[in-house]
Order: sequence, then C-alpha cells, then structure tokens
Amino acid sequence: MPKHLVIVESPAKAKTIEKFLGKDYRVVASFGHIRDLPSSSDEIPEAVKKEPWGRMAVNVDNDYEPIYVISSDSKKQVSALKKELKDADDLILATDEDREGEAISWHLLEALKPKKPVSRIAFHEITKSAIQEALDSPREVDNSLVQAQESRRILDRLFGYCLSPVLWRKVKPKLSAGRVQSVALRLVVEREEDRRRFVKAEYWDLEAALEAQGIEFNATLVELDGKRIAAGKDFDADTGKLAAENVEWITADAAQILTDELRGALPWKITRVDQKQAKLKPAPPFITSTMQQAASSLLGFTPRKTMQVAQRLYEGIDLGGGDREGLITYMRTDSVVLSDRALGQANKVVTDMFGAEYHQVRKFKNKAKNAQEAHEAIRPTELTRPPEAVASYLQKDELALYRLIWNRTIASQMAEAELLKTSIDITAKTSKGDAVMRANGSVVTFPGFLKVADTAQKDNELPPIEEGQGVGDGQDIALKELNPAQHETKPPARYTEASLIRRLEEEGIGRPSTYAPTISTIQARDYVGKRGNALVPTILGIAVIQLLRKHFGEYVDLGFTARMEDALDNIANGTQDRSAFLEGFYRGHGEFGHGLEPQIETELPKIDFPNLELGVDPDTKETIVVRVGKNRPFVQRGEGGTDNTATVPEDVAYDELTVEKALELIELKKKGTDPIGKHPETEENIYVLIGPFGPYVQLGETQREDGKKPKRVGLLKDVDPASVTLDTALEYLSLPRHLGQHPESGNKVLAAIGPYGPYVKCNKEFRSLQGEDFNVFNVTLDQAVHLVNQPKKSRRAQRKVLKELGKHPETEDTIELLEGRYGPYVTDGTTNASLAKDQDPDELTLEKAIEMIKNAPAKKKKAAKKKKKAATKKKAATKKKSSAKKKSAAKKKSAS
Repeated sequence: MPKHLVIVESPAKAKTIEKFLGKDYRVVASFGHIRDLPSSSDEIPEAVKKEPWGRMAVNVDNDYEPIYVISSDSKKQVSALKKELKDADDLILATDEDREGEAISWHLLEALKPKKPVSRIAFHEITKSAIQEALDSPREVDNSLVQAQESRRILDRLFGYCLSPVLWRKVKPKLSAGRVQSVALRLVVEREEDRRRFVKAEYWDLEAALEAQGIEFNATLVELDGKRIAAGKDFDADTGKLAAENVEWITADAAQILTDELRGALPWKITRVDQKQAKLKPAPPFITSTMQQAASSLLGFTPRKTMQVAQRLYEGIDLGGGDREGLITYMRTDSVVLSDRALGQANKVVTDMFGAEYHQVRKFKNKAKNAQEAHEAIRPTELTRPPEAVASYLQKDELALYRLIWNRTIASQMAEAELLKTSIDITAKTSKGDAVMRANGSVVTFPGFLKVADTAQKDNELPPIEEGQGVGDGQDIALKELNPAQHETKPPARYTEASLIRRLEEEGIGRPSTYAPTISTIQARDYVGKRGNALVPTILGIAVIQLLRKHFGEYVDLGFTARMEDALDNIANGTQDRSAFLEGFYRGHGEFGHGLEPQIETELPKIDFPNLELGVDPDTKETIVVRVGKNRPFVQRGEGGTDNTATVPEDVAYDELTVEKALELIELKKKGTDPIGKHPETEENIYVLIGPFGPYVQLGETQREDGKKPKRVGLLKDVDPASVTLDTALEYLSLPRHLGQHPESGNKVLAAIGPYGPYVKCNKEFRSLQGEDFNVFNVTLDQAVHLVNQPKKSRRAQRKVLKELGKHPETEDTIELLEGRYGPYVTDGTTNASLAKDQDPDELTLEKAIEMIKNAPAKKKKAAKKKKKAATKKKAATKKKSSAKKKSAAKKKSAS
C-alpha cells in the first residue's frame, strides 16, 4: 500500500512523475483547479444569491471575501482524492511552481481538509533528479503567492462583472469586458485607427546596379547637395506631408531628370570606403513571451498552440520502453536565468560540437521587475540531448518546438558572431550639387552562435574597392543599370499575435500565463478577426473600445493596467496589502482615482449607443456612421431608412471603410432593388446584391410565391459588383457547370462557387480551384478529373486542435478541444459537443468535456429525427390502412 499521496494537476504529469518514484508513492491528478468562483448562477449558493453582491460571488462588504465552490465536474474527482488520502500516511502537493499552482495546492488543502502531515514541493522540470531534489527540500504553501493569485481572480471578476453589463445595455447582449483583454483589444483598435488616419506619401530615389571584379552589387542615392534623401520615416503619417527638415524630397519628375543627368556625368568617383568590425550577441534563453513570438514567426504557431505543445514537452514524452521524462523546464516563466547545471552542460555541448573558441558563459539578468513566476528560463531538461536524439519519439510540432528551445539555449552560451561591414560612397557631379550613392555590405568572419541560431545571417559581399577608383570609365567598376525607384509610405502594420504579445510584455500588461488566453478571448468574442496572421478589429470590437475609452478610460489605460500588475506582484512578495488594493480599485482612493463602482454609477446615464462616425456625404452634407447592428454592422447616412443604409461585408476592414466606400455600399444596395435585366429563358429579374459575406447575383425575387429561396451565386473576390453586366450575371447563374462524367466512376463532374471559393466536385469529393489556370468558368473535364483524383488531406490533418484534455477513463479515447467553423467543440473522435458561447475554453476540464460528449444534443436530435421519421411512416401506413378499410366498406355497401 502506498505511504505517500502526491497530487499534481494533470494525468500526463502524474504518469511521468510516478515513473520516477517507488512503490511507496501514489501520484494522482486534480485535473487543474478543483475550486473557483462560481461560473454560473446555478453554482452560486442560495444564501449568497440574496446578497447585493451575490451575482459576483465576492463579498465587497466584508474584506472582498471570495465565495468558492467545487464545480460539478470536479466533485467526483474531489471524492476520489479524499478516498486516496484515507489510505496514505501523508500528502505531498506537487502542483506547478507559479501562482496558479500555489493556489491549486491551497484549494486542495481547503477542500480535502487533511488530518495527516502535508508538505509542498515545487520543481521546474520533470526529471528524476529534480523530483528527488524537491522531495528533499519540502516547504509550506506560500500564502503570499496564493493571495496574489486570489487578488488577480477577484480583480478580474470585479472588472468583468461590473463592466460587461454596461456593454450588454449599451452595445449588445452577451459581450464581455476584461482587465487584460480590453487593454489588448484597445491596442489592436488604436493601431487600426492609426491606419485609418494614415495618408500615403510618394517619394523616389535612384538605384544603381554595378559590377567589379565579377561581383555584382547595388548602390542607392542617399544624399544630394549635402542633404539626406527623404525616406519613409521623414513623412507625417496623418497628413502625408514631409515632416523632417533639411532633407531632399525627390518627386517622380525630379528622379527622372536626375537619372538622365547622372548617366551623362560618368565616370563617377569612389569617395569613401569604410570598413569596420561588428559583433552580434545571442539572445537570452526563452521566456514564455519570447518563445511564443519565435514560434509564431518561425513555425507559424499561434500562442495557444505553442503553449499546448510546450505543455506536452514539459509533462513528459515516452522515450521508449514506457519511460516518460519531461523534455523542457516549466514553460510559464518570465525569468531568463539558467542554472549552474545547465551552464555546465552547455559548456560541454558547445565545446564538443564546435570547439572551445565557440563557448562563452553568459548569465542573463531578468528585465521583469518581479520575475518570479519560475526560477529558470525555458530550456531542455538535458542540454546533452539534441533534437536528433529525440526526433523519433516526437510528433512534428513537438520536435519543431523542442529544436527551437534547444537552439536558443545553446546559442545563448556561445561566442558572439563577428562581421566585417563595408560601406562605399560613390559621388557624381550634377547641376544640383554632388549626388552620393551608397553601397553597404557585410561578411561573417566568425559565425559564433550563428552556428545554431534559427535566423541566418546572409553575406552581402562587396568587391575590393579603393578610394579614387572610377565608375563607368571602362576600367574599374561598370555601371550596369541606373533607374529611378518609386516608394510609398506604408501605414503602421497591424498587430500579429506575436507582436501583440511583445507589446503587452513591453508595457508590463499581463503575465506569462495570460498572453495566449487573452488573445484567444478577444477573437472568440468576435472583437477581432484575422487576415492571414494580422489581427483586424471588427466594428463590434471598435465600438466596445470607443465606449470604454470615452467613459472608463482609466480602466483600459496601459499605464493603469501595468500598475495593477505591479501591485499584484507586490502582494506576491508580501509588500502590499491585498484588501487595501482591492478596496482602492473597486471603491477608489489614492492612485485608483474614483473607483470602478462609483465610476459606473456616474457614467452609465451619459452613455449613448456607440456609432462610429465616418464623415459627411459631400453632396447631401449628411453624417455617415457605421453601427453595430443586431446581426451585422451597417453604414447609415443621415436618419437612415431603406435607401440610406447598407450592410458592411465581412471582408471590409475599418481602415478601408471610408466615406467613399460607405456611399458605394449604399448605392450598390439601392441599385440592387433595380434588376440589371431578365433571364432570357425564365423571364425572372436578375439582381446584383451585397450581403454580409460579400456581393452576389440573384435570380428572381427575394419573396417568392412558392416560398422557395431564389437562386444566389456569390461573386468571386476580385469582381467589382458595380461592373457586373447581364451577361456576367448569366454566366454566374449558369453555375454549377456540368463538365461531363468521370471516366472511371461515371459520376457527374461539376464546377461551382461555394462559401470558400470556386471548386470542382465529383460525387462526394470536393477540390478547390486555385490560380488562373483553374477558372471556374473555363476549367475542363480533364483538369477537374485530375484535381479530383489527387489525394485529399484528411479531415483529421486539417483539424485545428486547441487542447488535448486527456483520455476517457472508460474507453481510453483521446478527448480533444478543437476549433470548428462555428466555434470551439470537444470530441472523442466519434461524438462532437459544441461549447456554449459564454463557456471559456481555457477553463474546460476533462470531466466536463466527457459530460458534454455524453449529453451531446446532436445525437439526441439525430435520434429524434429518426424517431419522427419512423412515426411519420407509421402514421402514413395507418392512414393508408384506414383509407383502404373505408374504401372496402364503401364497396360492400354499394354491392349490397
């Protein structure tokens, strides 16, 4: 019988740790948090519901006491843990070493109420030596860390439960505000507002293609008559005007004149050759945010996916023979420190692989003021285990992330890379003064850490050139080409998930554990969408931020939010009082200003429904706004009405929604009420309309006498609806095209346009049409058959897995959380169950997922449908039988 009961958070972690401990230890999982604030009104105790603060489940009148409950999906597990505890001599709490882990341990104590010895151990890597070291130095639960996590939880509850109802009343039901999420959304929205204000500016320079000693190189005009040539940074983004002084702004005409003049001014002279040594330093080892950024830019991972893969590497991988071991240290950390053991291993690895001259000990210092989420940076648990040694045991994504972490850690302990940088100035005489063109090059002379760095440093070699040499004199340096080069200033780039995390970190907003769920939340709430990797705020997201910024600006201010993070850190290290902090935030005093509760009471009566003003119609002088709408955002001119409103298509971003675009949408909608012609065969009217998902052509009226929907075909993305003629519309309405029969199966082969673009279809096989060679209107039968015959990626390969929750205890099926077309859902591979709109995917447990799958409505509906169908058949048969009896009786009566 095991003497020691060890509790960790996850089954995978439990399985790994149990391998390291002898038969005297029993390791079980709590499945994350077993207690929390109620997530729904059903979980709030009846006595609490009657209180004025009952909805929040935080007693704001008594020291901000939280009301914790054991969730329904954790009750069974708590009972199981109590049973395990009865048979053990003592309890060892081995949850993660950050604040969340410390809080989980505290909640376990509160729920289990053990009457046996209790110890708390913490480790930042799941290896035998680390586990043994933790067992040798147990401690008590750190109450300061628990209070910091509790304060964060209460703070977030007060923020969300107070401000979200304001959004429900003034914008739209089922919206949410969040302490970190609203600030993150504000950053995304304000970047879009910057793009909307942006005014493009054009500027030119000259580019020369040169050759010397068989080496080609380029030079760019950088100076004219002692003035620097204007570049993008010299223009005001809001006006498009030149903002810098003493620079030369070259226009298109001036560039052409200067080009002609320089061609006639040959030979030019080399007036400066400058060479200097430069060094590149390696980056520190990964912390949570930098790992997420690197995985995004180099591997294309979302922050959520990065953390899921890292979690698997941390909790343990089967390295053969049933032995499991954690491959990386704890992945939620803002510390860049490496242990002495890791430094020693790095020394051996670098020296053995590259030589002693490549090794350099580096001890990095934390930039974060209170970096204590973990004791060490993210690194491989064994640096002597390169990616190649574990490649056969890892999935593709796991290996890619492990390689990234291993490379970064090893590179951080390597010598600097050495470069030779060369700069060459070429001067020519013009009527405006001396024109200076510059060529820059660099060559790596000693690679150092670049040997393992994930970003390559390319050589840009310049030929050996000396001052005084000529260009274009037929001897030294040949001029191959000289051309004007046009440039345009670019609007500020939208945030990607990686760059948003970097900005949040720079501003001190959020902590390692918050970045991935924050970005997931603003997308799940439909506040932000994506174009490629770019985060694009929706009209709803912009309206929410404009309201919060106008009426509750203090609470979505970057500096204010960062100060709250600092206060939570101070609570964690015992230098700030928890109660005073929460009181100041909620009711106001000192640095917290008015306080959230009185601020809402003051501002609520002043809030109008948010309309985003776009400008004024130059003809009618009416104001044009964009409104959120019940289902979709729409533009409105003046007082509105049928002829003065139009739906905003999904693919139109706020920075593109100008007055001109709004008027175009309104005009297109008005034109849509007038047919562009009639179908030559059916005589039905044909319309060009714009819907939420873009423009389309429609055959017949929207309201038909037979109740059927009219035929509609979406226009291809690059088609301007205003340019659609009757012939074009008829071409679209001819879809789907019947191309012929498949030569093998004999099934019809069709070409059509669907929600995701043009495609070909044969039986149940679909293939997208991509590129100019596969136009839906001219694709041939042979081309379509070739596409259909190509193997299709399995649905499983295309699935977007958000999280692996664990194994079903009865069936051993893997339970996963997936991103679906209509939102997140859980599946066991056979049955799917969608999450409710207000259900947070990050709080989903394995037991809750199993319960959802068990009660999946889809199965019930399917069964009900079959039952209904059977009942209908039975009813029809009974009716038929009854009718036959009546006829028979009638015949008998007639015969008699």
